[in-house]
Amino acid sequence: MANLRFDAVEKAFNKKPLNVEVPNGRPSEYFGKYVFNRAKMYKYLPADVYRKLVDVIDNGARLDRSIADAVAAGMKRWAEENGVTHYTHWFQPLTEGTAEKHDAFIEHDGKGGMIEEFSGKLLVQQEPDASSFPSGGIRNTFEARGYSAWDPTSPVFIIDDTLCIPTVFISYTGEALDYKVPLLRSLHAVNMAATAVAHYFYPDVKKVQTNLGWEQEYFLVDEGLYCARPDLMLTGRTLMGHDSAKNQQMDDHYFGTIPMRVQAFMKDLEIRALELGIPCKTRHNEVAPNQFEVAPIFEECNLAVDHNMLLMSLMRKVAQLHGFRVLLHEKPFAGINGSGKHNNWSLSTNTGVLLHAPGKTPEDNLRFVVFIVETLMGVYKHNGLIKASIMSATNAHRLGANEAPPAIISSFLGRQLSDLLEHIMNADKETLLSVKAKQGMKLDIPEIPELLIDNTDRNRTSPFAFTGNRFEFRAVGSEANCASAMIALNSAVAEALESFKERVDALMANGVDQISAILDVVKEDIKVCQPIHFDGNGYSEEWKEEAARRGLDCETSCPVIFDRYLDEASVTMFESLNVMQRNELEARNEVKWETYTKKIQIEARVMGDLTMNHIIPVATHYQSRLAHNVQSVYDIFSKEEAEQLTARNKKIIREIAERTQIIETGVEELINARKVANKIENEREKAIAYHDTVAPKMEEIRYHIDKLELIVSDELWTLPKYRELLFIR
Repeated sequence: MANLRFDAVEKAFNKKPLNVEVPNGRPSEYFGKYVFNRAKMYKYLPADVYRKLVDVIDNGARLDRSIADAVAAGMKRWAEENGVTHYTHWFQPLTEGTAEKHDAFIEHDGKGGMIEEFSGKLLVQQEPDASSFPSGGIRNTFEARGYSAWDPTSPVFIIDDTLCIPTVFISYTGEALDYKVPLLRSLHAVNMAATAVAHYFYPDVKKVQTNLGWEQEYFLVDEGLYCARPDLMLTGRTLMGHDSAKNQQMDDHYFGTIPMRVQAFMKDLEIRALELGIPCKTRHNEVAPNQFEVAPIFEECNLAVDHNMLLMSLMRKVAQLHGFRVLLHEKPFAGINGSGKHNNWSLSTNTGVLLHAPGKTPEDNLRFVVFIVETLMGVYKHNGLIKASIMSATNAHRLGANEAPPAIISSFLGRQLSDLLEHIMNADKETLLSVKAKQGMKLDIPEIPELLIDNTDRNRTSPFAFTGNRFEFRAVGSEANCASAMIALNSAVAEALESFKERVDALMANGVDQISAILDVVKEDIKVCQPIHFDGNGYSEEWKEEAARRGLDCETSCPVIFDRYLDEASVTMFESLNVMQRNELEARNEVKWETYTKKIQIEARVMGDLTMNHIIPVATHYQSRLAHNVQSVYDIFSKEEAEQLTARNKKIIREIAERTQIIETGVEELINARKVANKIENEREKAIAYHDTVAPKMEEIRYHIDKLELIVSDELWTLPKYRELLFIR
């Protein structure tokens, strides 16, 4: 078996970069080639149909079913010109992935033959089986009906020979069974709340758009080595493996020269992504060896989420063409950095970015302060929920591991912005406001220069840092659906903005002028949300103690953190904004707990299998070799000489015996812990049992396996080691 490992290493060493065919012309000329974008809508749709569809996309007008047939006909004509023969409703169930069922453009013609057909009915709505996707009990196996419905705000695209139609996914009784439905509702809530507040400053604002720019981190490993590691194949991470002598400690990989094979993969990925309308802009080596990043230009949030899900799927396909496997697990390797997906979030209108501070007028700066503070208010009030939105069995390995934000939500603002908020909070209103005869009211709010973007340093320990004209939500996991974090964040901010407006309007109704009312409420909110503001070292033990004193959620147990979705404050917020109802939240938590249990369960079973079928046999085989050697030495040399010559081997034999005994006992205890947990019917309690009793036992077993790796002969070790997995040749 050892030869399989060495063969895989040799093949990886000898692989050459795949020659990538580059399309003719500049990227701007093939960008969106396989997307039914506005240019193609204009070309393939009747003028009146085009106008109605654009009104739906831009202004949220209700989709007129009467135009569906014309839209479908135009899409089909464009698709067939690109060699498309099938179509699918592409949606995002609660599996963290995407789903699709392909149907051909064919129907009976009534004469014994076939015709190509794609109607508006097929475009707008389909009925996938809702019982086979996670639903948290909303749908039973005998209640299979569910609906997927076209989302016109996310453009249709082509993958290979299939027309992919982005859709929402709901149950027969109307509950959301996906991420897109609550995301769209949260975006609507932010739009309504933020537009109302923006009218205090800009009466001509028509719409507030949420923007998202994700930064996708990932690992690449050679496909042969990946296939020689059953734990990587089945769980996405290495369940055992000692540190390589050299990993990231020299800081030589970060922003370093991209390996040729990886460069070829990146080029291929970018071309395909650009053709699908994904505006990939940045690529680079990340901190850990074999770790890389791709990031696009900011987009509207719903489209950005769709593009991220599409890109992750595309990455897996393209990686295999280049002899790689892409790892999106947040912590595929112990001892080195894990992977995140930083979500850069901002709000913008037709007049500009609401979180941008031009420093031109005090009123502009007040607008900036309002939206910053109300964002912080939302994050403060729901900091436990915000954490729950990014928590998973996989991301729990990464958070707080000295390369990622801790599992405590706080916000870094930077010295300049912190000073500004402190100035406003502590100053008397008479100091902030002054009236002069011919100049009207003046605001004593210091100017915020354009350099604010550079003056807010990057704090990598902050989960939610202000970085110029946006907040960077750094705690999101690399394999997560961005929508989960965006739903919670959008909803929290929308609720905060609604509360802000209610209080300002109440003061104005009592005769307070608008500016004074805004200042009164802002001053109050700056003081209330102070606990969420932290500019220091989030890795320190002192911060954990301080965060607890501030009343921030410091829970670290993943299954318990999910409880925050069902807090009365969370349920009230989601229901009042019409984002999700209580039964939908309860169902989603059932899915979260069940998913957590299954992931740990699979890892535990894989670890037990690898331990008993790889590690123990290899270790005992090497032990037998050493024992034979010891016996041979005693046969040849005197007892005194043999004692001296065999001392080291005896020590290793004893260590192997002790560690294998501990490992075997540990596996037995692991199996028993699983059996006990599996008997628990309540999904929450079962997940907690897996967290408290199963997962820790795996860490204990791993410790001793990793020690064995250091002493067992390299030629016998069957699993590729970190030094082989982590350095692409």
